[in-house]
Amino acid sequence: MHVLKLTQIGNSVGVVLPKEVLARLKLGKGEQLYVIETPEGITLTPYDPSIAEQVELGRDFMREYRDTFHALAK
Repeated sequence: MHVLKLTQIGNSVGVVLPKEVLARLKLGKGEQLYVIETPEGITLTPYDPSIAEQVELGRDFMREYRDTFHALAK
């Protein structure tokens, strides 16, 4: 567990992530980090949640039409 301290950054307030956390998230300077509100609290993730939703919709579509795709592949 890491404890992060809030710090003044210009007119905003931010946190500095330790290099171990950045390495685990596979992030570097200038990359995006998404903040998602969940029932358990706040989650930080490098993955765009809208892309995950689109991928899941695509998987559902492919599952529904699996036989058609299989026939077209012949």
